[in-house]
Parts: sequence; structure tokens; C-alpha cells
Amino acid sequence: MKKLIAGNWKMNCTNTESIALAKAIKADNKNAEVLICPSFTALSVVKDVMGDNLALGAQDCHVTDKGAYTGNISADMLQDIDCHYVILGHSERREQHSEHDNMIGQKVYTALTHNLKPIVCVGEHLDKRESGMHIETVVTQLKSSIPLGVEANDVTVAYEPVWAIGTGRTASTEDILEMHEAIYAFLTERFGVAAENIRILYGGSVKAANAKEILSLDHVGGVLVGGASLNADEFNGIIDAA
Repeated sequence: MKKLIAGNWKMNCTNTESIALAKAIKADNKNAEVLICPSFTALSVVKDVMGDNLALGAQDCHVTDKGAYTGNISADMLQDIDCHYVILGHSERREQHSEHDNMIGQKVYTALTHNLKPIVCVGEHLDKRESGMHIETVVTQLKSSIPLGVEANDVTVAYEPVWAIGTGRTASTEDILEMHEAIYAFLTERFGVAAENIRILYGGSVKAANAKEILSLDHVGGVLVGGASLNADEFNGIIDAA
């Protein structure tokens, strides 16, 4: 299975900047699927200029298809502009918008209804890790964020230790391996041998310098890249590492 190299641009880049960045990404690595997730306002313009080897994704979607939800974006709207993926449950959404596991699970259903591939994000804060509850915390998030009835081929999981997002700190290879093994064990319990088809991404201060080591670990099916995805040379280096 190809590694998934996903760039989450978050609330960065104007349309002009997004176009330039998308054009500069060299997604020609046969061992990797490359995904970019621009801001909502840039999705359409990026779609028109990005290369054939790039996949387009969004950073969130609403649980319903339409209605009086000012400022929200529906999965139907994303499907209409040919998005293929949507990030759900990112720690910044969980914290800043009070999104809980059950809501994320509902969004997963909604995304799948519109042929979007959900990337379900999970991760622990530093206090949970220091107290030894990091695995329990992440597994609890997974149980509700990936609702019953979903099939293994439907989802991608992204593990991001919250304490390593945008801080410059990166979990050790031992930390990453331990958590990815725990996630894989849960997925195997839920889906059986079909869990082998689920890519588990790692996110948290991933950059070109550490990507090869991270991607070589067992049960690491790719990376979810934040800040480094805003620099074409850096992101291309991560793609090359795959």
C-alpha cells in the first residue's frame, strides 16, 4: 500500500499563494499518494491548477448537508468541487470548536455518504502521556470517532500527539511505534484482518529531516504534515522520503 503524504494548510495562504504552492509540489513519487488540504476559499482555485498526481482534501465538514449553519461547509459542497478526502477531528477542531468524539463519528458517516474519505484524527495532551493514560485516551477517541458500521476501507486514521503539533517537538520513534501498534491492535479488534488496509498516519512536527525515519516504522502508513506543508521544498522532501 502506498504511503499517504497529506498536507494540512490550516488557515494559511491566500488564493494566489495557494496556487503557487500547489504548482510547486512535485507529486511524482510512485511509492506515495500525495494529498493537499487548502483552506475552504482556496479549494476551487487549487483544484484547477494542481497536478494530476495530487489529491484534494478539505479540513472539515459539517454533520448535515444544508441548513442554517453560518460559516460551515457541507460534505455535499466538498464533493461538488471534487474533493476526495476530509480531515475530521483534528485536535484544533476538538479544542477550539468543542468537537467531541460522537460528533466526529457523525461527520464520518456524513463524509462517507458523499464519497469523501475521512481522515480521523486522534491524539493525547501532555498530561495524559505523563500520567500513562495516552493509549487509553486515544483508543477511547477511536471507539466513537470511528462509528460501528464503517468498513475498514472507508477510513484513514491520523495520530497526532497534541503536545507535538506546531511546537517543534516530535515524539520519539519509540513513542510513535508504541501508539501506532496500539491503534493497529484496536483496529484489528474492530475490523479483523481488514485492518491491514487502514493507513495510520503520524502527525506532529513532521519535516523532511525526520520523515524517512518516521515513515520506516511499522504501522506508519503515511504522515499528516502541518507547517512543513506550507514550504514546497520541505514538503517535496517529505514526499521523497516515502
